[in-house]
Amino acid sequence: MDAEILLKKFQVTIRFEMDDEFMTHVPAHRVYINSLIENGIIDQYLVSMESRRSWITLSAQNKISVIEYLKKSPLYAYWKYEIDELFLFDGQHYRLPVVRLN
Repeated sequence: MDAEILLKKFQVTIRFEMDDEFMTHVPAHRVYINSLIENGIIDQYLVSMESRRSWITLSAQNKISVIEYLKKSPLYAYWKYEIDELFLFDGQHYRLPVVRLN
């Protein structure tokens, strides 16, 4: 029997710079991000144009695996990032619905 692969949660904080070419890569980047969301790799993907930062919460075996996911983005060349392994990951969307008796 194969051992089950234990995935950990990671938070990636990305700072990015934009130029004219940056926006040409956005559609392909969104396709890639959407595929990771649909496959359960990415839990959350947030972008602030005001501060030129993005945050991605994702599941992976280790930081090397996280970097491999990041490198596949068409926007990778524009990024400076930090990766943090999360100890606790909780929120309203990860809880069972509240039971309300009528």
